[in-house]
Amino acid sequence: MSKMAVIYWSQTGNTQMMAQAIMEGAVQAGAEAELFTVSEIAPEQAAVYDLLALGCPAMGAEVLEEEEFEPFFTALEDSLSGKKVMLFGSYGWGDGEWMRNWQDRVTDAGAVLFQGEGLILNETPDEVGLETCKSWGKEFAGQ
Repeated sequence: MSKMAVIYWSQTGNTQMMAQAIMEGAVQAGAEAELFTVSEIAPEQAAVYDLLALGCPAMGAEVLEEEEFEPFFTALEDSLSGKKVMLFGSYGWGDGEWMRNWQDRVTDAGAVLFQGEGLILNETPDEVGLETCKSWGKEFAGQ
């Protein structure tokens, strides 16, 4: 089975809850997976994983978090060609533009985007949302 990293940034804990549920699903599927906040792993370290589940909420005017996550992702982008990538995050306003833009960046970098789109949940994940995250983690781990 492929090595998987779940890497996220969270301000309020919503995206962290999603990351933990994705990780739980991956582990239930028997994956060799590790969970990191974006400050705990360098882009070069992330690039060695076969499967990357990346999580960041919508910030500001629907952008990725600019102090930690955006620089991390920008440095990682050139290493994504051929990688299997899952995107996830929470939002509280807007219509998901940050995720659509992020999806485009991932596919433009040559990565294979899991499900063809990112997983977004509004505000704090409820039980249905967390179960969806677990399901995505299980499916992604089986890639």
